[in-house]
Amino acid sequence: MKDPFLQEAIQEAKAGLAEKGIPIGSVLVVDGAIVGRGHNRRVQDGNPVLHAELACLANAGRLRAADYRRSTLYTTLSPCDMCTGAILLYKIPRVVIGENHTFRGPEDFLRSRGVVLDVAGDEECIRLMKDFIARHPALWNEDIGVP
Repeated sequence: MKDPFLQEAIQEAKAGLAEKGIPIGSVLVVDGAIVGRGHNRRVQDGNPVLHAELACLANAGRLRAADYRRSTLYTTLSPCDMCTGAILLYKIPRVVIGENHTFRGPEDFLRSRGVVLDVAGDEECIRLMKDFIARHPALWNEDIGVP
């Protein structure tokens, strides 16, 4: 059975895709409850920093440092350098990654800083990204900073 919080992140990714955006979703969980959710909004908002993880953190609002330190961030795709920085800044101790086949961020760096990573290898996450990349390679390259 799929982790219900990963499933929520996938629903966020699908919401982004339905808005003609990039299908990456994220949820932040504290003490077994979702406190923030978001999806990549770079295309929809014309904002280069609104990756799913950052949108999720923004939607969570202001939390206490102690809340972040008890949290788990679920994301459908391996976090990029920018999102990795946010994870480290807020000292989020655990990240569940839907997949890292289509893109792999600095996972070893996160681990070296004490973050526990669980890579699910989720087929639905992989399919969402592979289908999107095949249909929109230029947009995908723009999202990950490839010329």
